[in-house]
Amino acid sequence: MGESGLSAQAAATRLRADCTSLQSRSPGAPLRRLSAVLALTMTFMVVEAIGGWLSGSLALLADAGHMLTDAGALGLSLLSAWIALRPANDTKTYGYHRWEILAALINGAALFGIAAWVIVEAVHRMRHPEAIRADLFLAVAAAGLVVNLVSLKILHGIRHGSLNTRGAYLHVMGDALGSIGALAAAAIILLTGWTLADPIISVVIALLILAGAWRLIRESTDVLLEAVPGHVSMAEVQRRILNVAGVAAVHDLHVWTVNSGIVAMSGHAIAPELPSHPRVLEAIRLEMARLGIGHVTIQLEVQHECEEPREVAGISTLSHQHHPGHKH
Repeated sequence: MGESGLSAQAAATRLRADCTSLQSRSPGAPLRRLSAVLALTMTFMVVEAIGGWLSGSLALLADAGHMLTDAGALGLSLLSAWIALRPANDTKTYGYHRWEILAALINGAALFGIAAWVIVEAVHRMRHPEAIRADLFLAVAAAGLVVNLVSLKILHGIRHGSLNTRGAYLHVMGDALGSIGALAAAAIILLTGWTLADPIISVVIALLILAGAWRLIRESTDVLLEAVPGHVSMAEVQRRILNVAGVAAVHDLHVWTVNSGIVAMSGHAIAPELPSHPRVLEAIRLEMARLGIGHVTIQLEVQHECEEPREVAGISTLSHQHHPGHKH
């Protein structure tokens, strides 16, 4: 078998391996961890609501409502992670990975709503302060902090995973910050009687929540709009393809994110010499892999479709413009 035959075989083998890897990839959201955190959140939500009612603390009641929203968001993350485990089929060729992105977007929007509600409540408390049993307030806030720290520990290993699991982590982080703020406010009220500490700290926490929510919404929206991933430069993609020996031009380049960690690319490259196509295809794939693009679909052409047909090495280019490789 000649060199070009070996190159073609190697390219085909790599292509099959990449396709198998993409189709079998799990979403990376451990269901057991999300389930454990959901159970902890729902349990303490009830405790906090009862504590807020007994102590007369609006802050605890508000945080219980916060945890109720978070429980719903965690449940959505758990559901979407379970759905994403379903394999690809003839109608869903990428599987159900995008469910995680939708859940991340909803989680980010929920965080925005929570932060806005906290700010509105804080303004209300500044205008109409209420008497608070600071000792009970302090005890429940401390217990809430412990529960949230345990939840963060459970999710620690997946906080840099998919957008979906990162959204769940941000929700729990928001709960932990809320507990720290509530604990600080309770301590200040207990020691000084200054009730304005509660709404002031609540506003600071809301701003921290907004910052995380904005990043989550921006990244999930970019994925849904199939924007170029932030770590990929289209100019660099084009430059690397053009630097491959045998490539004369590049057009119709697209790079997008299928799901967190799965980056895809499609495009057309003009390589005038037909015998060089297997080698060119393999070289392009290797260059894209160095940029973190693992799923490459490249169509090789001997000339641009708008050009007049001509003879290349005695062969009419009209009958060989479409080399193996396909376009989405």
